[in-house]
Amino acid sequence: MSIIYVLIPIAILFVCIGLGIFFWAVRSRQFDDLNKEGMSILFEDEKTTTASETQPDQLPPQ
Repeated sequence: MSIIYVLIPIAILFVCIGLGIFFWAVRSRQFDDLNKEGMSILFEDEKTTTASETQPDQLPPQ
């Protein structure tokens, strides 16, 4: 029965931490545009070029 005196404060601490993280996320505007990230996986990223693709004549000798 004495374990309940330990578990209740730990549970309250976890709830407070969870609420703090939730309100921080709301304040930092994490939930403003939920559709943008969901749609971003449907489109390809722009192709990035490497230095070897842009200047093939300046490759080191083999």
